[in-house]
Amino acid sequence: MASLLPVPEVSMPLVLNLSSSPSLWTLFTVNRPLLYKQRRKIQSSFPLLTTMAVHTQGGLSISSLNTHELAPKREKIELETDAISILNERIRRDHGKKEATRPVMDSQEADKYIQMVKEQQQKGLEKLKGYRENKEGGVFSYKVDPYTLRSGDYVVHKKVGVGRFVGIKFDVRKASTEPIEYVFIEYADGMAKLPVKQASRMLYRYNLPNETKKPRALSKLNDTSVWERRKTKGKVAIQKMVVDLMELYLHRLKQKRSPYPTSPAMAEFAAQFLYEPTPDQKQAFIDVEKDLTERETPMDRLICGDVGFGKTEVALRAIFCVVSAGKQAMVLAPTIVLAKQHFDVISERFSKYPSIKVGLLSRFQSKAEKEEYLNMIKKGNLDIIVGTHSLLGSRVVYNNLGLLVVDEEQRFGVKQKEKIASFKTSVDVLTLSATPIPRTLYLALTGFRDASLISTPPPERVPIRTCLSAFGKEKVIVAIQYELDRGGQVFYVLPRIKGLEEVMDFLEQSFPDVDIAIAHGKQYSKQLEETMEKFAQGEIKILICTNIVESGLDIQNANTIIIQDVQLFGLAQLYQLRGRVGRADKEAYAYLFYPDKSLLSDQAMERLAALEECRELGQGFQLAERDMGIRGFGTIFGEQQTGDVGNVGIDLFFEMLFESLSRVEEHRVVSVPYQSVQIDININPRLPSEYINYLENPMETIIEAEKAAEKDIWSLMQFTENLRRQYGKEPYSMGILLKKLYVRRMAADLGIIRIYASGKMVGMKTNMSKGVFKLMTDSMISDVYRNSLLFEEDRIKAELLLELPREQLLNWIFQCLAELHASLPALIKY
Repeated sequence: MASLLPVPEVSMPLVLNLSSSPSLWTLFTVNRPLLYKQRRKIQSSFPLLTTMAVHTQGGLSISSLNTHELAPKREKIELETDAISILNERIRRDHGKKEATRPVMDSQEADKYIQMVKEQQQKGLEKLKGYRENKEGGVFSYKVDPYTLRSGDYVVHKKVGVGRFVGIKFDVRKASTEPIEYVFIEYADGMAKLPVKQASRMLYRYNLPNETKKPRALSKLNDTSVWERRKTKGKVAIQKMVVDLMELYLHRLKQKRSPYPTSPAMAEFAAQFLYEPTPDQKQAFIDVEKDLTERETPMDRLICGDVGFGKTEVALRAIFCVVSAGKQAMVLAPTIVLAKQHFDVISERFSKYPSIKVGLLSRFQSKAEKEEYLNMIKKGNLDIIVGTHSLLGSRVVYNNLGLLVVDEEQRFGVKQKEKIASFKTSVDVLTLSATPIPRTLYLALTGFRDASLISTPPPERVPIRTCLSAFGKEKVIVAIQYELDRGGQVFYVLPRIKGLEEVMDFLEQSFPDVDIAIAHGKQYSKQLEETMEKFAQGEIKILICTNIVESGLDIQNANTIIIQDVQLFGLAQLYQLRGRVGRADKEAYAYLFYPDKSLLSDQAMERLAALEECRELGQGFQLAERDMGIRGFGTIFGEQQTGDVGNVGIDLFFEMLFESLSRVEEHRVVSVPYQSVQIDININPRLPSEYINYLENPMETIIEAEKAAEKDIWSLMQFTENLRRQYGKEPYSMGILLKKLYVRRMAADLGIIRIYASGKMVGMKTNMSKGVFKLMTDSMISDVYRNSLLFEEDRIKAELLLELPREQLLNWIFQCLAELHASLPALIKY
């Protein structure tokens, strides 16, 4: 096998082999009865085809063609363990329809876009410097200062793994008499000590994205292999995240739309704003106007500002710009109450423009009204559509959507967020938030989306006085009485519907002559609407409610809020709820009550302390940053990655993520044309004449297989599955042919241009970098293939234990490439 010659096109030898068969010329005129006779012949002479695999709605079933008892069982086992089937399943799972949405661009164009992403990311990192104090020579550090640790805290040593911090004390080195400070860390199999200076370079806190901070197990000092595997899993998960972000961003950069025109009407619309804009607000107006009128790619901007700081005005100007150009705008709010308030504000602001139609889609409407609205949206008769998540339903068809405004994205569910994300590649998106979710904040800070921060309060706003204490009925009565005496109104918020009636009874006894009402999301639409309307007009003095009032409700006269069982709310929720008061120039009060400090978790205490610290106006952004530090970054990644974060802890995970982002151009794999791939292994299988006769058109089948392989791996997978669905499991020689096609296709995807063998050595000439090769081998499941591969200059080499026969060699190469190919979702492909 030492001097192997290149194999010509896969389909050519097969055509020659087929033409040597005397029955080939009759293949193209075989009629159905003859095919049926041949099938019977195959059953007796070709045991592999004694059963057919057929796909039914319930999955794969085995349909016997004769009464042989062992064959069906054998066939089923073969299908389940078949290497091609396993690979197909992985392709379906990893890629699926995602491949179709992948941005197609040549390598040169990719360079340009990656440079743009790098610049954008650099801006984000510069912005992050303003919010992070912990720097090392301009590089962000997630490492922990050992002096800030308490005994019992869990830490991560970059090279050893997860341990428990015991303490810091002086000790003397072996070859010295001078004592120095050591950090002592307990591991599963012993105690480690390391100098404080070294510890500060290697240690991280071990935090998780949920309440518990306890790791599953401590690492071992004498066996770091488990820790290395955990770290590798985290690294691969990070790579996939980075690629997903890159692809979303690049896809958005590829989208084009004409810049919106500027007109004097925009200045007239802006002049209707009753207040003098703050400097931050002015900058936000400029940012959004530039996004809309100067850029050709869709906007994806976060406007982060406290309650009442003027975020809505930024949105109104964006809406006007888009709608006056003949496009539709959608305003998405998390609750009906907030949607109604947006509708009222927008209707009033656009009342001077009778040609612009505003509509509200909510469950307050009858079925007939909804149908009419849906029809108007579809025909383009509604210019601005306001509503809750029902606007994201499949029945809502937009005529010419140009802008999506999302208020408080953190209040939407996972599915709604995914739907919102899908809009971002085609329409302009403006997200408004007082405390953005960690994912949103992270994207803004790393430059993958633009952000405008409004942190300067309007001149008339005064800070809200926050009182945090254990619950007491007397304290509640005093707080409410003070607000009522000065002619104001009160929000009384509980985390759950259960308990509202109990509070109602207590308050009715304490304030018999005061109008009190209950509001929550499960009430009938009309009842809830009437209650909120009466409270807004001042008829109801005390509103007992759930966090349905969390977002956007603007009641100027309500300047006291009482929140019971604060430990059950998230930090961002509490911040939002506190923002319901203090909307006017009157001093406002927020009373946060917990049942008993001894019942609170460490995390709940930390959260409440953060809220007390962030008393000043305009600190929502900083608070979201604190929230990330306290409860972790789990919401950035979604459930599937939380386990990967748990493997190494949040701080090390994030450091690895930033490192990966800063070297993003190194994660590129450049595919090569399928036709340019050479496989220098002389293996040309002959198909059995029985199988040739069995195929309706063998020549066409083989040409189709080649075309599918040339197109992409997804097409080849579909071809193989269709072939098996129609004719059952292929004979061994056809399996070899399919594997050759898969090998060539996978090689092209991986940037491998030649595969050859010499004795026990297999070589693959490639354009990939050593960094990409390392990422791929790190994520390989099988140690057998990982340990056998080496990277030398422009080649991947493998030394086998013995020289394999050609067909076994092809199988080995197929399995090895399948493992490497599985890494592609974690790489940027062009």
